Amino acid sequence: MSPRRMETKPVIFCLKMLLLLYCLVFWVTGVVLISVGLWWRFMLGPYTSLISSSPSNAPYVLTATGGAIVLFGLFGCFATCRGRCWMLRLYAVFLSLVFMTELIAGISGFVFRHEIKETFLTTYSEAVMRYDGRDDRSLAVDGVQRRLLCCGVHNYTSWLSSLYFPVGGIPSSCCVTFSDCSAADLKDATMAARKVHKQGCYELVMSVIEGNLGIIAGVTFGVAFSQLIGVSLACCLSRFINANQYEMV
Repeated sequence: MSPRRMETKPVIFCLKMLLLLYCLVFWVTGVVLISVGLWWRFMLGPYTSLISSSPSNAPYVLTATGGAIVLFGLFGCFATCRGRCWMLRLYAVFLSLVFMTELIAGISGFVFRHEIKETFLTTYSEAVMRYDGRDDRSLAVDGVQRRLLCCGVHNYTSWLSSLYFPVGGIPSSCCVTFSDCSAADLKDATMAARKVHKQGCYELVMSVIEGNLGIIAGVTFGVAFSQLIGVSLACCLSRFINANQYEMV
């Protein structure tokens, strides 16, 4: 064995270990995405109807993306162990595609954040107007009002023009203290004003989103650019193996 090849062997071994470690982390992110997608589908399903007037495909996209990442994470481990250059290059191409997809998604979400706010305002206002206390969107409105301690779109007066108010008054989910809110009080606009939360839900939801936008953007771009590490490791390992005609065991 030539001295150059002996010097290269430790480098290839280190690259192999680093890429295997990266593949493991990459595989774990796929499992996390699958979990988030399933959680979104089954736990947050009713709330997504308040963000868009049509059913959201985001949970399915997350689950499918996570599944693809899990499969290619395993493929990356296999390619690294086998030391096949074409496998490593294919893995690098997949990581590049994931990087571009995540980068585009992150930029699009940041650029169109104002449109998202307008869409939420429209759909939430419609949900309040058509509230009946039974369907998924109505239950989601109740959940938001209880969790954020708010009432209506901009304030409790949003309910005065709803279809539900003449029948049931303001929903009990607006009450500051549930035991102090009677059905008669909630049907009386003057009395209800003393019993319900004053702040509207739209402003609170938007403040939560905007407050976490920087964190979400940072995590999104951080995860996206981490794919470049895997691309670099896969390409370097492939180049070393190809140049030195090294076969891994």
